[in-house]
Order: sequence, then structure tokens, then C-alpha cells
Amino acid sequence: MPYVAAIGTYLPCWGSPLHRVAGDDEDVVTMAVEAGRAALDAGTTVERVVLVSRHLPLTESSNAAVLLAGLGLDPELEVDERLGGAPATVDALSSARARTLIIGADLFPAGAAALVTGEHGLRVRTAARVARSLPVRTRNATGDVHDYGDPRLLHERGLVASLAAAWLDTPAAVAGVDHQRAAELCLPDPPVLPTIGASASVFALASLAERGATGPLVAVEQAILSGISVTGGTASIRRREPAPQPIPAGTFTDDADIPISLAAYERAFEAKVRWEAGTFSDSETLDFPPRYRVGEDGALATDYALVPLPRTGTVYTETTVHIPVPGLRSPYSLVIVELDDVGVRALVKVTGATPGTVEIGDRGRLALRRVAVRSGVPDYGYAFEPERAAA
Repeated sequence: MPYVAAIGTYLPCWGSPLHRVAGDDEDVVTMAVEAGRAALDAGTTVERVVLVSRHLPLTESSNAAVLLAGLGLDPELEVDERLGGAPATVDALSSARARTLIIGADLFPAGAAALVTGEHGLRVRTAARVARSLPVRTRNATGDVHDYGDPRLLHERGLVASLAAAWLDTPAAVAGVDHQRAAELCLPDPPVLPTIGASASVFALASLAERGATGPLVAVEQAILSGISVTGGTASIRRREPAPQPIPAGTFTDDADIPISLAAYERAFEAKVRWEAGTFSDSETLDFPPRYRVGEDGALATDYALVPLPRTGTVYTETTVHIPVPGLRSPYSLVIVELDDVGVRALVKVTGATPGTVEIGDRGRLALRRVAVRSGVPDYGYAFEPERAAA
């Protein structure tokens, strides 16, 4: 079993200390990118990506292209998308080879956490796996959820019975249940986890690594259990967990569907989601968005190359829109950002800040966000997050 070389975590800025809420422009993919980039900041190499969630935006197609583009990884990398909760993330770690990026992401409560395996780092080993059937909560093909509604049954015949069957020592952390229930089953002072889904296992691992704690880490979902033992070592840990703030007041307009042009979507995808500008070999000028040029001889030049743009910049000008727009919560703020050191300005929406609070001269970063959902297709691009909002 490989080591854990690096861990990255992400929590949306909205909600309360114990329950974060995804913003209107966030989903599992955007949160997975945030956590994944935090883990990759350690400079680790990745050869494979595993994404675990119960809330994947696309189920008929794949989320791999957006995920790899947002992470800045090679589009030829293998991506394994798994539908599952906390035990599925532990299973992915148990069977991973070195240089694998594993990401768990959740919407309720919202958060994401990622780890990168390597040849050295935090030592973990498989400790237990129990598969039992107790379908207390089910979802049909149309998305309707049925909950049997018996928490005592779920606790006694699910969690407690599976722990007994696993023959484990007292856990140092339990992921997949609320903190009060976990505390009843763990060693004293278990970590408080912000999620209970696929990301909870990695949040727990990050907390144990920060404390230098060892022992069993157990992940549960209904009656399914997977466990690993943390036996020592260290991992690089980077957290993107801004202080929570109340969701801004606003009005959401959703009574009009704006259709999508998939041809236009495909043409703009690489530049928009990888955050790249176009440049021609005979020019040092960057074009964003990339565009064709007409030469002095009247010929159309289409052979531009894409180059990465900086993800930091300064607000050049700003405005707040109060007119309702279908698919968006109003009011919302737009800014023109002057990107660092390249002479490029970009018009983007503001994220992670109350509308009307961003000012000219504010510094910040560009973060992947879901800019719209058109014809049922999530459309991704970048938004400006002020530094003071991300602190």
C-alpha cells in the first residue's frame, strides 16, 4: 500500500462552522478542483485521478475533462469516477498505486478533500472491510430519495454491528457519521469533521496527520465499513477553509431556460476551463479569449497556440448588477481583472464575497466555478475571489 504524500482540503465560505453550503456557482467538480489543487501545491506528480462522490454533476457523460482541465493536468490521464461515500474513498486509497490523486467531494454538508499517494510520507495500511446490506436510504433512477427513517436501526444494526464484525481496535476517528455519534465510538477527542460523505475520510486523515496521531480510521456508510490504520510518518497538508459567512440575500430567477450551443461550448472549452490565452508565433501579444487573425495578405490565421494565464490579479473596474437574469442570483458583481505580468484583462463574475463589496484595486485569485447551467449542461469558467474573502 502506498504512502500519503500530500493532503489538500476545501470548504466553501458560505454557511456555519459546522455546516458549509455550496455557493450557486459551486458543485462537486469545482470543489474537487479546489481540494486537488491544494494537494498538488506540494509539487507531487500525478499519473491517475480518482473522484468519489454521491453528487456527480454528469452521470450520462464524464466529468473527467473539466476535472483535469481545472487541475491543470494532462488530458490523457486516467480518471476513475466512483459513486460512493466515505468507505469508497478509503477503498480507493487501499488499492491505489503511488502518484494517484484521490478526491472526495460532497454537497450536503459541502466540502472536498484530496490526497496524493507517493513513495514516502504518511504510512497507512488496510485494516478492515465489511460489506453488509442495510439500505436505509435509497435513490431511484429519477432521483427520488426514500428514507426508511429509523436512526436507531441504522446505528445498532449498521454502524455498531459492522464495527463488531471488523474486529478493530477502538478507532481514532470515524468518518461518515455526525460528530456526536463518532465520539461515542472513538478514542477521546476525535477530530470534528465538516462533512459526512466521500470527503470525510480524507478530512479525518488530515486531522490525524496534523496531530501526529496513529490508530484505526474507520469510514462507514449505512452498513458498509472500510478501515485503515495510520501508523506514522508525515504528509504535506494545505487547507483552503475560509471563515464561514452567511449566504447573501438575493433573488434567484429560474423560470427561463437559456439553451446551450454545444459547438460553441466545445470550441471555447480548453481556453476557458484551463484558463489559457492564444498567441501566434510571429507575435508576443496574448489574446483572451483566443481568436483568429487576418494577416496583411488577407489570409485567415487559425494556428494560434494556447499558453497558461496567471491566476492572480487586481480589480481594474467593477460593477454590481441588480437586474434579474435567468439562472443567476441577483444582485451579483462583475469585475474586470488585470492579470499579473501579462497585460491581459478579463471580465469575470465575483465569487466568495457579498455583492457590492469588491472595490477597484482589490487583489485576488481566479477560481474555477460553474458559471451557468444551460439545457441541463453545467458550463464552467473562472470567477474572481478577493484575497480578503479567501483569508
